[in-house]
Amino acid sequence: MSDTSRRSFLGCLAGIGAAPALLSAQPKRNIIFILADDHRYDMFGFMGHPWLKTPSIDRLAHGGAVFRNSFVTTSLCSPSRASILTGQYAHAHGVQGNTTPLNDDLITFPKVLQQNGYTTGLIGKWHMGASTDMPHPGFSRWISFRGQGTYLDPLLNFDGTQRKVDGYVTDILTDEAERFIRENAARPFCLYLGHKAVHGEFTPANRHRDLYLKDPVPYPKTMANTESNYRGKPDWVRKQRESVIGVDGMYDHATSFDKFYRDYCRTVMALDESTGRILNTLEEKKLLDDTLIVYMGDNGFIMGEHGLIDKRAMYEPSMRVPIIVHCPSLFAPGRWLDQLALNIDIGPTFLDAAGAAIPGSMQGRSFLPLLKGEKPSPPWRTDFLYEYFWERSLPQVPSMFGLRTERYSYCRYNGIWDLDELYDLANDPGQEHNLLGDYRITSQIGSVSGRIKDPALREMVNGFQARMQNILLATEGRSEPLFRGR
Repeated sequence: MSDTSRRSFLGCLAGIGAAPALLSAQPKRNIIFILADDHRYDMFGFMGHPWLKTPSIDRLAHGGAVFRNSFVTTSLCSPSRASILTGQYAHAHGVQGNTTPLNDDLITFPKVLQQNGYTTGLIGKWHMGASTDMPHPGFSRWISFRGQGTYLDPLLNFDGTQRKVDGYVTDILTDEAERFIRENAARPFCLYLGHKAVHGEFTPANRHRDLYLKDPVPYPKTMANTESNYRGKPDWVRKQRESVIGVDGMYDHATSFDKFYRDYCRTVMALDESTGRILNTLEEKKLLDDTLIVYMGDNGFIMGEHGLIDKRAMYEPSMRVPIIVHCPSLFAPGRWLDQLALNIDIGPTFLDAAGAAIPGSMQGRSFLPLLKGEKPSPPWRTDFLYEYFWERSLPQVPSMFGLRTERYSYCRYNGIWDLDELYDLANDPGQEHNLLGDYRITSQIGSVSGRIKDPALREMVNGFQARMQNILLATEGRSEPLFRGR
């Protein structure tokens, strides 16, 4: 065991030892985590979509709280899921691509909840390591599938035994989730419901396949292949248009943008119905008011912005996710929060709600005080590190490190000579005008910031780079040498 793992393990043991005394003084709150795949932050009725209807998720939002500024620290399925479970950045937990398994020695929030008397269930997508669907530590109940799974007639692993189940996967997982709630209603439980939807290639349920036929598909302003749209953009971004994750390539030309968009919305419909069924089951068992429910996307999704689809890039639609929280007995409904909430905050929040000590290995924070309207101490974060690591499966997308502050988005790319990107989101929410668009990397030696003529802009970039280094070092990451000499 490494020194880092040993420190995390001992820290968790300390927390576990302290938790029962706290829990004995209060009832243990049930927890349900609904994780949708690739569910973009604004693809909901309550977010003002022109025609997509999501009445059940709208009900969740209106009866709870919504974070306006919620993000993932890596916009890719497996790294983000590992960050949710461990409360760590990807450079710390080590799952940096979609085929890397999560180290079972790492501390996760389900493990800590189990040690504090919770019955825990994973129902649905695991997607960390594609070679097996066997159960992982931390769960009393395990119903999952290998890798991405399938929308129709999935092969599921029930606590170590595989069985094919006929039907549509979102409905099947919801059946099992309802069964888990009913069977464990008399005890404290944590249910992790991980949907396959709405991952591509989008496959709606038969009952939804003809929806929205005449509704106009919205095209983002930056989708057009024009010189004005790509002025100041890195070359690698424009070159993506013809790739599998570009609007002119579209999964190897397998679909059109309009069908792609409508099928995405149609696939969301079963997610919304699933959420309604979960709420109704909790209501039936008289658990709805006291259960902490979080609905989240594992990453965002680009819908034509900058000529792209998919995720990975450090653009707002890619890294911004929905985080919707519901628990009427814990905080007042109808709240909209502006603080930066991250995927690494989910584990600490659940442990805080359960009265369990948060292990020192977790790098996120509980946002429970924000939900309650309390002033957090120390003050809440004002920035975070974004990271994406090069994948062999999509070699045209470079590694990237960035800093997202409350106002600015700064990103630099490793392994290529191109442009860094800096956007003032207060004045340019669509990320159209790169403030560093005049400073192309043309050699290994030299500094981007050294060529910036505006001293205030140069100071800002230097400050962002220093802050990224500090976050890496503070979260058990190495000092990134590729930041130097730029």
